[in-house]
Amino acid sequence: MSRKKIIIGICFLVVVVAAVVMMNMNNKKSTAITVETAKVERKNIIQTVNSNGRIQPVTQVKISADVSAKIMRLGLKEGEWVENGDFLVELDNERYLAAVESAEASVNSAKANAKLARENMLKAEKDYKRMRELFARKLESQANLDAFDAAYKVEKARYESALEIVQQARAGLKQNQDALSKTTIYAPMSGTISTLNKELGEIALGSQFQEDVIMIISNLAGMEALVDVDENDIVSIAIGDSAKIEVDAIPEMIFRGEVTEIASSAKVSGQGSTEQKTDFEVKVGITGIYKKTDAGEITVSNGHASKGDLRIPAHDPLADLRPGMSASTDIMVEAHDNTLVIPLQSVAVRTVEQLKKHAAGAESDSQDHEDSNMSTEEKYHPDKDGFVEIVFVIRDNKAWAVPVKTGIQSDTHIEILEGLQESDEVVTGNYRAISKDLQNNTEVTIKNKAQDQKES
Repeated sequence: MSRKKIIIGICFLVVVVAAVVMMNMNNKKSTAITVETAKVERKNIIQTVNSNGRIQPVTQVKISADVSAKIMRLGLKEGEWVENGDFLVELDNERYLAAVESAEASVNSAKANAKLARENMLKAEKDYKRMRELFARKLESQANLDAFDAAYKVEKARYESALEIVQQARAGLKQNQDALSKTTIYAPMSGTISTLNKELGEIALGSQFQEDVIMIISNLAGMEALVDVDENDIVSIAIGDSAKIEVDAIPEMIFRGEVTEIASSAKVSGQGSTEQKTDFEVKVGITGIYKKTDAGEITVSNGHASKGDLRIPAHDPLADLRPGMSASTDIMVEAHDNTLVIPLQSVAVRTVEQLKKHAAGAESDSQDHEDSNMSTEEKYHPDKDGFVEIVFVIRDNKAWAVPVKTGIQSDTHIEILEGLQESDEVVTGNYRAISKDLQNNTEVTIKNKAQDQKES
């Protein structure tokens, strides 16, 4: 009986030990954080600045009246082509014609007065000369000579004043003739009537009061995107930077562009409110076209599509562009070739205190760490806000917070300048794990998307 009890006790002890071990294993397994990883790789990376705006012609002229009058005749309709010098608009000119006639009469009257003043001046001059001869022969007194001299000078001044009045009248006539000529408007350039704001019989306000655009003539052969760039990004953009332009109305096309002009002053919207925004206008000229196909992107130009030696007829997409269409641009501001990159979401921030808290035992457990003998303060250098930029690297199923120095970034990847080596395995997901849960020396379970798809 004693032996049997001993055997039963040993069996019970084995079962208890096994249960404890299983519980510990389950607890240990439950504390591991499931993450997704990827290898650090070398590839080309391009940093872009995204902005939104609209399509407009490179060259366009707003036609406004310089004088105020009713529109009596319109020569063209919206969408029609005009040549330089073609008739566009005729305004009511009755008032300006009457003003010219009145000014002409004023000129003639001023000329007549000047002619009379000249005759009076010449008569006074002759009388003065005769009086001077008599005075020389002592036949007239000094008083009479002075009187005739004064009379001559008065008539001479009257004549000069009359000449000034003639010049004023001529200037008034010229001004009224100019106003009359502006009642007929001609095309200052060849192009398409892209916008027509006025109809026959409407009043055109003179530009001396405010801008009152009658129509817009545009050269639709050359188009550009006018986009608003945030003040934080404008310093990165330079004239000549290449760009990709997408137009909402033509989703199957990607237009290639180049920055041609950058505004020197800001445009502020929502000033004084919580939605205040400061932007700079940037013009991006369209220099080429890409068409999205199943086989890739095909360059399209001059009404044909080409890819290598392939050349097939194609509709010219530039003909579909219209002023005012919504557009978005990706301006390529910097590019680095064959550089270390990781997914953008892999970079996280932690405070030095957080890294200290979870660093206990990390140095002793770490393998292949060049800085294993360094303190936490020596490894991690916080920025001015007290944060350290880190990436979690997988070693022995544990996540290690490695400080990194980053460079440029694309929409999906970021350049690593210091801290990582090619083929290092870094955590790429999930977001909660990277942003909050993972700390130094955290045990992890790796489950990548590729593996999930293979298992399913």
